[in-house]
Parts: sequence; C-alpha cells; structure tokens
Amino acid sequence: MKTKKSGARYSAIVGIGEKLKQLSIETGREYLALNRGVPAVTLIDISEVVPLLDFNSGELQIYPQNNGILKLREAVNKKYFGNKSSADNIFITHGGMGTIDMVVDTLDVEEILIPKFYWGAYRNIMTMRNVVHDFYENYEFLDQNIDKLQNKAVIICDPSNPLGNKYDDAKLMQLIKKLDSAGVIILFDGPYRKLFIQGEDLFYQDLAALPNVIIMESFSKSIGLSGQRLGFMHTNDKEFAEEFNIRLLYVTNGVNAFAQLLVHALLTTKEGKEAADEFRRITIEGMNRNIEYLRKNGFLAEEFYQDSTPVGIFTIVNRSEEELLEYRIGSVGLPFFTSTAKDEAKAYSRICIASDPDKIEKFFNRMK
Repeated sequence: MKTKKSGARYSAIVGIGEKLKQLSIETGREYLALNRGVPAVTLIDISEVVPLLDFNSGELQIYPQNNGILKLREAVNKKYFGNKSSADNIFITHGGMGTIDMVVDTLDVEEILIPKFYWGAYRNIMTMRNVVHDFYENYEFLDQNIDKLQNKAVIICDPSNPLGNKYDDAKLMQLIKKLDSAGVIILFDGPYRKLFIQGEDLFYQDLAALPNVIIMESFSKSIGLSGQRLGFMHTNDKEFAEEFNIRLLYVTNGVNAFAQLLVHALLTTKEGKEAADEFRRITIEGMNRNIEYLRKNGFLAEEFYQDSTPVGIFTIVNRSEEELLEYRIGSVGLPFFTSTAKDEAKAYSRICIASDPDKIEKFFNRMK
C-alpha cells in the first residue's frame, strides 16, 4: 500500500535498548542499560496513594475535560507557578513528547532553533511536521543575535537533555526576558526541573508571566511516572491556547483520567506529597553519588560543564558508545545528539545517571 514517509528515524535510544535485551538473551550475561531517560534509582511508592482514588466515580470513568481536569490544573498552578498564573493557561497533555509535537505543529514561525546538543525527538518531530529548523551554538549566540531571530522560536531545555547540565537561573532568566521583549518565541522544555527544585519556584513564576514563552512540562521525571504519559503546556497567548485546545481535542479526546487523578493526588494529598518527596530524595542522592563517582574516577566529561553544573538525569562520559558496550554498558553515543558537531562528539556518550549507584560502580570499575 502507499505510505506517507515522514522522513523521521526510529529512536536510536529505543533501538539500543532492544539491542541490549537481545545481547543479554544471547550471552546470558547482564547488561547495564543506561541508554534511556527513565529514573531508575528507585520507583515511586504509590501504595498509599492509589486507595485514595474512587474508581467508581464519574470523574474517573467518563471523558475528562478537554484541557484537563480542573482541580489538576489548579494544583499545577499552585505547585509550579505559586498561583500567579491561571488554570485557564494550563493544558494537560499526553506526555512531554506529545506536548512538544503539538506545540511545534501549532506554532506559526519561520524557523525553530534547537541547541547544538539536543534531544533527538526535537529534530524528528520537526521533520515529521515539515517545520524549518536550525541549530544554535550556545546562549551567547542567542544573546548576540536577537535582532536576527524575529518571527522565529528557540527551544531552551534546562536542565539539559543530553548534557544533564543546569545553568544559573538568574542569568538564564535575563536572556529569556531579552528574547521575550524582542518578540522571539521561547519554547521552555523543563521536564527535569521539578525533580531538583521544590517549594516556591520564582523562576517558573517569572517565566509564566512572559507573553512569548510556552512552557512544556512532564511528570515523567519529577515524580517517576513515565508510564502514565502525562504532561502539561502553559501559555499566556489566547489565540495559541484556543488553537492548541482544538488540536488537543482531536488528538486525545481528553487525556487519561486515571493518570490525571493519580498525579493530582501526588501533588495535593499528604500521602502523595510524602511519596513524591521520598522518590525525589532517593533519586537525587543516587544521582549525586553517581556524578561524584564518575568525576573522581575520570569518567565525567568535565569539558561540557565549564559554565554550568552537572545535575542529571543525564551525564556525558568520555567514552564512546562502542567502548562502553565492550564492558556491557548501554549508552547513546553523543554524535546521535548533534548535527553540527559529530566529529567533536564521537569520543563521548550520554548515560542516564538516575540509576542504581551500586551497579554503575560495579560496571565502570571494570574499565578503571
């Protein structure tokens, strides 16, 4: 049959995972899968949260509101934006990748700029949607070329995928406000931020007030629920919001009600907050231990963190994908995450450090 070809490629990250499973079956030996970005230091314990949900309620069994269950949007406004925004500006979506896809497909700009080192889904989504895109070297480039970015959008991912680095909030906000004032659209992709930053978040409050900023978020990393496929989009632009809501209807017909009610319970109830806090505590402790181990033993690619801080959930190591695989460590070669610096990237790999520290030390010790 005739098929429309998207031009996008199957995810190398997923493909590597399948390869590791096959190698493990063939050899009967354990492979350490650090290729995919799923927090795996621990699972979130929701055993005391699920009983709080009423499975026989119409709220769970009937189509949810198109833009998301109101009490969840209100909880997001409180948790993420200190009640300084509005539930009307928040749209519950089917996961972080789904959010990015819908935003990119809805936005009408000449071009979208992607970081030099980027999550591969950005480019594949834009390829499928026939969106013109290019790459920017660093934040200094954006600052120095604001006058050339009219009718364009830029993606800012912080903490970053694939580098796992975090820039200073004050400096980053200064740049974003300059871009916003010049009419440049900022697509802020921050699915890792709330894993690290709890309590009142003045950065997100300031971000939500800017007219040209679209915030794309996910609960997959901050509370460990990647399997529930739930995220949200925030915008102040009424025209964009109206069109986004129409597209959300015909893509999802309402996002999974169980996932929405579960996340609401995690954000608002005593049991939920305790479960989420414990998940974050153990995950962050594990990642910090892994970063310290990699740094101490010379595996951390320090050159990528000269003006930023490695926090996770990813880190770049100074070994290639092939070198790591020889020691049964699954990773994704850094060349997969760039189109403009493949030669520079070939000696490096991205690994997920939100993983069991004992296993990371066990497998990397063999390389010392």
